[in-house]
Amino acid sequence: MKAVVLAGGYATRLWPITKDRPKMFLPVGDTTVIDRIFADLEDDDRIEEVYVSTNERFADDFREHLADSPFDKPTLSVEDTTGEDEKFGVMGALAQLVDREDVDDDLVVVAGDNLISFDVSEFVDFFAESDDPAIAAYDVGSYERAKSYGLVELEGDEVIDFQEKPEDPNSTLVSIACYAYPREVVGDIDTYLAEDGNPDEPGWFVQWLQERQSVRAYTFEGAWFDIGTPESYLDAVAWMLDGDSIVADDAVVENTTIGDNVHVLPGAELVNSTVDNSVIFPNATLRDCDVRNSIIDEDTVLESIDFSGALVGAHTTIENGS
Repeated sequence: MKAVVLAGGYATRLWPITKDRPKMFLPVGDTTVIDRIFADLEDDDRIEEVYVSTNERFADDFREHLADSPFDKPTLSVEDTTGEDEKFGVMGALAQLVDREDVDDDLVVVAGDNLISFDVSEFVDFFAESDDPAIAAYDVGSYERAKSYGLVELEGDEVIDFQEKPEDPNSTLVSIACYAYPREVVGDIDTYLAEDGNPDEPGWFVQWLQERQSVRAYTFEGAWFDIGTPESYLDAVAWMLDGDSIVADDAVVENTTIGDNVHVLPGAELVNSTVDNSVIFPNATLRDCDVRNSIIDEDTVLESIDFSGALVGAHTTIENGS
């Protein structure tokens, strides 16, 4: 069995934080989003190789990250795009990867920006019980949120209806971009695209499959975060920290109140400030600030600022409200 970790997006909704950094590298607790997935796949002996599908723009970042990581299985597979307007779409990129890497095995596909509370091996166990394609599904608890995902209707664990991004969802159970395809179904991706299947969202392929054969759903409780917006990223950090905070050993914290769910990275300096539910990146400086629900990028200088819900890009200086 092979695995693909999808990491080809440009995360424009998280700019400027992700303008020059893959969102999969954002810290979540003492690790990153994508390293949690790598760790699960590394520990599963059924997974022989892990292809990391990314774009030309971030290829060097991933090469450096993988070279410094403890994982042996991941192999970089680069799609020929450098910007959002050149993207092939998830299914288009996946088809190209299958061809480029000559994949002829059962395939597990996981979005690299998925923070999930279950071990991926549990999902592989579920998939191994039958010859059917499988998806992971989660109850988001909100009809409004369900509009943004693939809606799943089940009979037992069999998918009897699948609707990608419905305008009027009749439930809140959605697909979470974690898939397992038998070898023969991997070959169907080209057929789907040749029939003018939507190349962008993998849910459209699931909908196409479900109309032709059995598809099963692994449902789980716990937590799932799609790290696509500042709010969802900070929610994921809060879930991981569970009210605690992480302050790097070499960070300077003087006369500062660190609240819940705060991550202060190495080299940061916080003086006469209050910080709550925020991530402060390396070498950022906060003096006389009140920062809440915010992401402050590296080498930023803030002085006498009251921020809530802010994204401040790297190498920015804001003093006295200017």
